[in-house]
Amino acid sequence: MTWAKELEELRRREALAEEMGGPEKLARQHSRGKMAARARLAALCDEGSFREIGKIAGKGHYDENGDLTGVTPAPFLFGKATVGGRPIVATADDFTIRGGAADAGIVRKMVQAERMAHELKLPIVKMIDGTGGGGSVKMLEQIGATYIPAVPGWGDVVRNLETVPVVALALGPTAGLGAARAVASHYSIMVRGLSQIFAAGPAVVAAMDGDHGTDPRDKEALGGADIHASNGVIDDAVASEAEAFARARHFLSFMPEHVGDLARRAESSDPVDRREEALLSLVPHEANQVYSMRRALELILDEGTVFEIGKGWGRAAITALARLDGWPVAVVASDPSFLGGSWEAKTAEKVERFVKLADQFRLPFVHLVDNPGFMIGREAEMAGTIRYGVKAMNAIYRASVPLASVVMRRAYGIAGSAMSNADRYQYRFCWPSGDWGSLPIAGGLEVAYKSELEASEDPAAELANIKQRLNKVTSPFRSAERFNVEDIIDPRDTRPLLCEFAELAWRRLSSAA
Repeated sequence: MTWAKELEELRRREALAEEMGGPEKLARQHSRGKMAARARLAALCDEGSFREIGKIAGKGHYDENGDLTGVTPAPFLFGKATVGGRPIVATADDFTIRGGAADAGIVRKMVQAERMAHELKLPIVKMIDGTGGGGSVKMLEQIGATYIPAVPGWGDVVRNLETVPVVALALGPTAGLGAARAVASHYSIMVRGLSQIFAAGPAVVAAMDGDHGTDPRDKEALGGADIHASNGVIDDAVASEAEAFARARHFLSFMPEHVGDLARRAESSDPVDRREEALLSLVPHEANQVYSMRRALELILDEGTVFEIGKGWGRAAITALARLDGWPVAVVASDPSFLGGSWEAKTAEKVERFVKLADQFRLPFVHLVDNPGFMIGREAEMAGTIRYGVKAMNAIYRASVPLASVVMRRAYGIAGSAMSNADRYQYRFCWPSGDWGSLPIAGGLEVAYKSELEASEDPAAELANIKQRLNKVTSPFRSAERFNVEDIIDPRDTRPLLCEFAELAWRRLSSAA
């Protein structure tokens, strides 16, 4: 006697699970321009690599004889897969079943997915589409009581943030616990026009606020991708689900599988000794002129490897993952085209978060500096800029990974000193365009020389004379004479020198592993 009958029932239950919310709900999902959960898993993971866990979990429906008539699957799928040939835990909410909210078996499935990632030290990717929380207000009547909120397994979420790479893709309207899950990640993505994030949806906001102009239908106005890509709630907004999957895969390619492991070097055909002539004229002689720092990244780092994170917020600094001679590195670069490169509160917050990411996953850190200081003025003070700025500086000082800095132009004040940890060996290079000090001369000159200017018969001519004298004193070569800067280099040598740094940095990291 065999177990063929039982296996036949297993196959039937698996087939029912694959129907998800049924043809009508799936058609509605597709009509909104959204892929179904199983299609998303197939698109994210290496072909044929996804092995589902708990496929038949859900709520069974039985007739009066106790025979199965149907199944409502749990609206949460997870399993083991590979991305780029490396193992991960892949998860996806199924919006076609109760809008991705809690149902039979979902709580333990979510907890098990998190624990699998933590205990087996695997990156976890979460495709979030719905609330993923405790159900609706209507459920309270069914339960017969209310309850103090709790999130089972949230401790596992926190542990994973400390131990493995966590990627979150918000792929639909995402509220409550779903929104929290999206934010609790190292890298997060939204799709424009498709996904929204909010603590509570428009209808709830309208009901709680009264008649304050909140349109219950307008999810985009409340929590669209462009809102959250510009305020730092999520890292990036993209145009399609396919782009979201590609960026998730790309991010993971820079990451180790877990804290304590090392990221992998990639093959590189970009010559280490590539010296770009364009770097020689990149920084203009005129102090108030801007230039493209992103162009500098293209000229210095391995061709085609720059993966910018958080482009839409904290825009005075560019944060990116990239490679030097195939070695993965984390890059922070000033952007003089936004606020002149001055760090306001959001920029400092972004830098702090990114530096912590680099240190946690043991990625050497490269800082390209053109920073005239923290943003000043009443608005900057109201935003608490100095507090956020010092937190960014503290993150740089706490980081234990090797760090190299290149001062391309300005480095002023406390923000300028946050370029690196001055208490450690300074792996630092400066361009001949370097301009540094406790504050820009233009900002303090007339105050410092007030009496001389007032006593002069021609204050304008005297001011020009003072500027000419100080321009000589502020030459970067004067600093190099005193060894206040280690090396002034030809800008064309920046790539070869940083490739040398990357090799030495990874030599140290490998020996410590």
